[in-house]
Amino acid sequence: MKFIPLSEGSFTIDHSKHFVPFNSAADDLQGRPAGSLLVEVQPFVVVTSEDVLLIDTGLGFEKDGVMQLHRNLMDAGINPGEVTKVLMSHLHKDHAGGVSKLNKAGNGYELSFPAATYYVQQKELDFAFEKGSPSYMPGELDCLRQAPNIVLLDGDGVIGGYIQYQLVGGHCPYHQVFRIVDGGETVFFGGDNAPQLQQMKSRFIAKYDYDGKKAMELRQQWWLEGQEAGWEFLFYHDIKTPVYRAG
Repeated sequence: MKFIPLSEGSFTIDHSKHFVPFNSAADDLQGRPAGSLLVEVQPFVVVTSEDVLLIDTGLGFEKDGVMQLHRNLMDAGINPGEVTKVLMSHLHKDHAGGVSKLNKAGNGYELSFPAATYYVQQKELDFAFEKGSPSYMPGELDCLRQAPNIVLLDGDGVIGGYIQYQLVGGHCPYHQVFRIVDGGETVFFGGDNAPQLQQMKSRFIAKYDYDGKKAMELRQQWWLEGQEAGWEFLFYHDIKTPVYRAG
């Protein structure tokens, strides 16, 4: 397998849920509001023997009329139209902002990857509309309820015979994680339940999680299992170590 982080940059975020760009060479973290977290935002593309997988979709920012996510894919040598499956861990705006983009008329949203099949937990989609802003952006997610190329998942299962998904909760009530097993390799993506390498190595309970204790226990479980089996971990919010091979 080939896996590539598609970094959209470093940001700080506080209780306002606004992602503010951060330049480590020029900005001072201590100058940001108290409690600000420093995170990377980086979806991943995973090329397997069967598919070109996109895992989560970033913030959805555009520059010069082109989505940053599309530009990052092209810079990695992948045409966005080649993506076959979009796997969504959850629908918080920093993970799902690139699910859709404004249509040419500018009066609504359309899927950013119309040739791909999207995989979303049904209960997470329902919760996104129930909860709304600032964590979720229902207006940008509405096309997920209308498009024919959406597979709404219920609980645990397997996609295509080799992509395992598991509904675990933790960070948010209906968060799911993925294990991709192909060619003797296992890639694990824990989304915001396993966002950074350092959190895997400590008993850290995050106040921003829906169930911080459960998320911490899940990280410990995955870390031990991954160490024994030699998994590749993909960390969505890790500035220094987006990919880590355990074992």
